[in-house]
Amino acid sequence: MRFRSDIKNIRTFSKLVAALSSLEKIAWVRLDDETVRFTVIPDTGSQVWASFSMDFIFDNYALQSAEPNNTINLELPLGPLQRALKSALNGVSASIRLTKKDGIPVLSMTITTTTAPNKEAQPQGVARFGGANANVAGLQYNDDDDDDGVFAHEPLETNLHREREKIITQDIPVRVLHPDTVETIMQPKVREPDVHIQLPPLLQLKAISDRFTKLALASRPSGSASTASPKLELSANMHGGLRLRLNTDTLDVESMWAGLENPELDPAQLPCPLEDHPSTKFREGGPDKWATVRVDGKDWSKVLSVGRLEGRVIACFADDHALIMYVYVPQYDDTGAEDSVVTYYVSSYSL
Repeated sequence: MRFRSDIKNIRTFSKLVAALSSLEKIAWVRLDDETVRFTVIPDTGSQVWASFSMDFIFDNYALQSAEPNNTINLELPLGPLQRALKSALNGVSASIRLTKKDGIPVLSMTITTTTAPNKEAQPQGVARFGGANANVAGLQYNDDDDDDGVFAHEPLETNLHREREKIITQDIPVRVLHPDTVETIMQPKVREPDVHIQLPPLLQLKAISDRFTKLALASRPSGSASTASPKLELSANMHGGLRLRLNTDTLDVESMWAGLENPELDPAQLPCPLEDHPSTKFREGGPDKWATVRVDGKDWSKVLSVGRLEGRVIACFADDHALIMYVYVPQYDDTGAEDSVVTYYVSSYSL
């Protein structure tokens, strides 16, 4: 079993890992000849499936295993990976390889950086050029010499002020998983969505959601023993509307967005004729027909941290059941490849 590669898109990779680590400390990573997949399934809260082409994150990679398509499955702690990538952000290059240290499998990340050395004191014996009769390294020059003792100043060309390379190695402990173990990790099956809509910028939505959650916590009676996170209602319709609402015994506040896009569905990808699809019926129901899910305020804030990836986000609402959020991470190398997708599964809480 062997894996080594250069890392590209370090900044995007770092943002992805930061978003995933806000939900859980451990991720399952699946590498094969074509794709790299990240799966995060916490004990409670939202679940994530992210799929990228190998070329999106890695460059000049070599992958080899006894499994079909050279598949390698790893259990990976996200905290150490996030710290290693943070170190690589300002580096010249970074590479990664699967190896062993003291018999323990690790992903070893090698980061090359450059540093400017401290200025050193001027060495003894270097000439200080001046007028006639200047003393240079103990030698006397006078007006009787062929030279007049005056020299043009030139820059000092030595290695003293050149950048120096610095190599940093960070080892991330991993577990190599048996393929049968990974096959038990199944993505939830969800019925066809009632509403699909493109969300506004997630960091904007996160700021408002966090404000509502703080309002709910502040409005609780003093001395309240409840530690449950506030629940927020998120609703959308098939006429470009999105609504975020906080409804408690003491508060009822909401924010609304209008004019958002409801993307067209591809009939070839549907299990039923388009006219029979639930979203068609919600569209026909008019702007007052909403699909609603109830989300945990704190968990929802963690989900929205994926907004740092700055991708287009499509939310699919299964009314009173679940929200599936597709984050399309743009390619930055102008290769024309399709955007990679990070999928969030958010269960709806009952009233």
